[in-house]
Amino acid sequence: MLDYIKKNRSYRRFDQSIQLTRPELESMVEAARLSPSAANRQPLKYILCAEGSSALGKEIFDSLAWAGYLKDWKGPEEGEKPGSYIVVLHDKQIHHNIHCDAGIALQSMLLQAVHMGYGGCIFASINRPRLQKFLSLPEDRFDILYVLALGKPVETVVLEKINPDLPAGENIKYHRDAQGTHYVPKRSLKELIIEP
Repeated sequence: MLDYIKKNRSYRRFDQSIQLTRPELESMVEAARLSPSAANRQPLKYILCAEGSSALGKEIFDSLAWAGYLKDWKGPEEGEKPGSYIVVLHDKQIHHNIHCDAGIALQSMLLQAVHMGYGGCIFASINRPRLQKFLSLPEDRFDILYVLALGKPVETVVLEKINPDLPAGENIKYHRDAQGTHYVPKRSLKELIIEP
């Protein structure tokens, strides 16, 4: 399981020619469906977009903000865009609060993606009004929570130790080298565990 978790990175560049099939996307939603839900209310719904090159796929792509720490990078070029997407919705008719459901569901879907040889990236930075309008989603019922961009990753992501010489707040920022390798600083296990 730890190997799957290590492979489950925020990938932002993909082989755009590879799209997930509808059954593959459904298997990810199945992983979310089988996951725990607060009070078992199950208030999440999903919109599947298997073809990133479709009108829906293009609209989703244009509604996303890519890699906030990489100020000079506007997102993947043509040929490296996600092949598929899952839009995660909150159905407010079921319950007004989602508690921790979205995080659990997204992790389950991404682990299923890794299991199938894919990768993805969770987006919270979304032009929600634009996408809500395009999808004709009634605002009194649905909120767009996240978008999961999916595909076959074409980038290398390396986990590294946090650089103690950098100021706090700067030392956690992901970055890329000249070859495009993506580095993600992680706190040590010792730093995370508090001994009473």
